[in-house]
Amino acid sequence: MTDAKPRVRVFATCNIGEDALKLLRERGYQLEVYDHLEAPPKSLIIEKVRSGIDGLITTLRDPIDAEVFEAGRGTLKVVAQDAVGFDNINREDANRYKIPFTHTADVLTEATAEFGVFILGCVARKLYPSERLVRENRWGAWHPYLPFLGDEVTGKTIAVIGTGRIGQAFMKKAVAFDVNFLCYDPAYLAHEFIQKIQEELDLRFRNGFTSEPRTARYVSFEDALRGADYVSVHVPLLRPGETDTPTFHLFNQRTFRLMKSTAYIVNTSRGPVIDETSLADAVRTGVIAGAALDVFETEPLPADSPLRDPALEDRVRLFNHFASAGRITRLSTDPKKGMAGRCVQALIDVLEGNYEGNPANMPYVVNKEAFK
Repeated sequence: MTDAKPRVRVFATCNIGEDALKLLRERGYQLEVYDHLEAPPKSLIIEKVRSGIDGLITTLRDPIDAEVFEAGRGTLKVVAQDAVGFDNINREDANRYKIPFTHTADVLTEATAEFGVFILGCVARKLYPSERLVRENRWGAWHPYLPFLGDEVTGKTIAVIGTGRIGQAFMKKAVAFDVNFLCYDPAYLAHEFIQKIQEELDLRFRNGFTSEPRTARYVSFEDALRGADYVSVHVPLLRPGETDTPTFHLFNQRTFRLMKSTAYIVNTSRGPVIDETSLADAVRTGVIAGAALDVFETEPLPADSPLRDPALEDRVRLFNHFASAGRITRLSTDPKKGMAGRCVQALIDVLEGNYEGNPANMPYVVNKEAFK
């Protein structure tokens, strides 16, 4: 790649990693970083864009729409998102202003999938209530089943809702728990992959790693919920009007009632896939056993969220959207390994005219359709 032209200006709405930002400075970019834990106000983003920056580095916290693109008319060349999701970026507005925006898909697949497995076990085996008992010095004696019992994962059935990259990676890891898989995807059926999972399950049985044969198969959404002991969610957020199979509030009062009363739901996909009021009610009334969530309808989780109900504390695990927060996944400057590396490489591709200067040919650009 050729050296960047001098005085290329970039504003980053957060520090995505010192090593990655150093790469931009070494190329001669004039870089300004909003180096605070909280997101910058939208007014500040607009001010920086209006000042004539060439590139904008964003996260899911930043609302990017026509107001921002208008402020950058004639100067803003790219919005580089340090995330796989881009719900915060108005695609229609980006296309209208002919501004490419990028994301960091693929590199966080394995980290997110393993986190899904971890928090599934966390809520099922009641790790948090157990540790709290010890830390609060309330563990007075050992007992076979009091003050509580957890639920095993081994030998159970997991419904995998969404069989894209992360759903598949989740299954590759969960297969070691000797489980059955009920799979559902509203749009993408990975039959070849599911067949390979079945072959892996069969091999484990033949080698004596499990005492019973296990299965992996596609079923309807309703049958997946009815048959599962655990439901792991990996679908994209698709709102009504965007598709024939929207996922907004896919889990609601009606669908929770399809699940077993002993079942748990785990969400590492997008918060609005679950109606949180319905979820809180379902756990509170015993419709389902519990939940583990890394994403929410509103982030950070509001103080008045029904999920914060103290009555749910031992049955609902709440995490701060950090499924991908592994050191390599978040900070590596290698675009094949790290979100930060992929984010800055995407920025460089656009600003330095790589791939013949056509965003439609650039691997990390999302809205390729605007440039074909």
